[in-house]
Amino acid sequence: MESHSLRGFSKVCGLSEATLRSYLSGGTYPTLDRLMQIAEASKVDAQWLTFGTQKESSEEVRGMEDYAFVPLYDAQCSAGDGAWNENCRVLTHISFTRYSLRKQGLTPDHLSAIRIDGDSMEPVLHSGDTVLIDHTRTTIEGEGIYILRLDGHLYAKRLQRNFDGVAIISANNAYDKVTVPRDRLHELEIVGRAVWSAGWL
Repeated sequence: MESHSLRGFSKVCGLSEATLRSYLSGGTYPTLDRLMQIAEASKVDAQWLTFGTQKESSEEVRGMEDYAFVPLYDAQCSAGDGAWNENCRVLTHISFTRYSLRKQGLTPDHLSAIRIDGDSMEPVLHSGDTVLIDHTRTTIEGEGIYILRLDGHLYAKRLQRNFDGVAIISANNAYDKVTVPRDRLHELEIVGRAVWSAGWL
């Protein structure tokens, strides 16, 4: 942390003082995405920070090649008719083991993540929660939570096929259900299906 106080370094790297104190005491260890945050904030090599060495052949630790790093995009960045992430800023990367992704039938190159904005999906998803998107699943396969693009913004909504078309459902009862009729389904732009979520309790 060099000349930074714990509080000062907490602001620089974006992690809480309690979290950093736990890492420093050895009570817990950072996940790879947080480790990368610390390394970038302190301007040191992530491998050195992890292993204390520049060597890549340590048998005591798992190799970095066992992990996939999925980009976390600014959720409210998309506009126009281009790709949904055309003007997006990558906030950071989230690490997953390649094994865990394979078990779920997921390919790292087809994944990205965004943060939820708003309360329409509470209590299932809260504002600020991170969701992982599988971009290969842009057609509705039964009921599930999908990421939609509408008017240049991204929304997480539960989609449900029915006889009349597709129902767009918010988990929060304060929001009305919307039905897209069959003859307008081509207007429904599905970015992908949400396959994982995480947030602070």
